[in-house]
Amino acid sequence: MDAEDRRRGMLELVRSTGSVDVVRLAEEFAVSRETVRRDLNVLEDHGLVRRRHGGVYPVAGAGLETTLAFRSTHRAPEKSRIAAAAAGLLSGAETVFIDEGFTPQLIAEALPRDRPLTIVTASLAVVSAVATSAQTDVLLLGGRVRQGAMTTVDHWAVRMLSDFVVDLAYLGANGISRTHGLTTPDPAVGQVKAQAIRAARRRVFAGVHTKFGPASFCRFGDVGDLDTIVTGTGLPAAEAHRYQLLGPKVIRV
Repeated sequence: MDAEDRRRGMLELVRSTGSVDVVRLAEEFAVSRETVRRDLNVLEDHGLVRRRHGGVYPVAGAGLETTLAFRSTHRAPEKSRIAAAAAGLLSGAETVFIDEGFTPQLIAEALPRDRPLTIVTASLAVVSAVATSAQTDVLLLGGRVRQGAMTTVDHWAVRMLSDFVVDLAYLGANGISRTHGLTTPDPAVGQVKAQAIRAARRRVFAGVHTKFGPASFCRFGDVGDLDTIVTGTGLPAAEAHRYQLLGPKVIRV
């Protein structure tokens, strides 16, 4: 288990138990207490846990999501490969929805700058990545800003998106499952994502292989709603084939 997976596992354990101490984490993950402390420093720096009175506690209100800053450090090389492959699926699209999250942000950065594009997004990070391009028009959906993810949500964003028809939507999720479809922890986020699916002529899911299997609280789409899935080679070929039988083409990079 590498450091990124270990930290994610620690975070899940803290959230599932409510509190845990360094000794148990060291035993659970078969590492030294000093390694646990370093991992907890990273998680605390990203606002995901707090340490006090010898215990480790989840941050109140953090839900089941990680911050955008944390996502940018997790499996970054795999996300870069996935983003480049997903950007290559642009084809003749002129209007594009780009979802929140670090992988969609990387897709935005990888899109061509030498042709006119209209990008619709709820992500402030995506806006920052593409707004200086002379041939790119950017439409930021209005709404309440979720500070951890730096994205807009609620009925303002959904209503604005409902007026559009976009050629291509690049979508992310906290989990994708053959049983439960595309899921996210926050209902407000799920509403925006569901509207993006309805608004798009083509839909591409881009996400690391660890997204496959887990299901979060709010379902916003089915695997069959997707035209293409782009993920890493960590997803076994046999499992990729099972997803492909549900409709979308699966690309492993």
